[in-house]
Amino acid sequence: MKWTVRLNRKVEKQLTRLPKVVLDAFKFLMKEIEILGPIRGNWPNYGPLSGNCYHCHIKKGRPTYVVVWEIISKKEKQIEVIYVGTHEGAPYQKH
Repeated sequence: MKWTVRLNRKVEKQLTRLPKVVLDAFKFLMKEIEILGPIRGNWPNYGPLSGNCYHCHIKKGRPTYVVVWEIISKKEKQIEVIYVGTHEGAPYQKH
């Protein structure tokens, strides 16, 4: 069974401002999470933040772009992406 990936409203707006190469990497990561699950150790700087929140880098360099997601339900296989954007704006302390 595949995982359901939801985007919160803030992320939907953030996607419109991403460079194409970053957007492509984001789409690839989302497809990978959908098929293989939210634990993605094969992505750069992947790691848990706290509780059920995780993050990874989707573009290195300056600026670095990151994605933060949260497992909503392991039983129902649902995650929600709560941030995509530059490293400086990532909500590391909030989760």
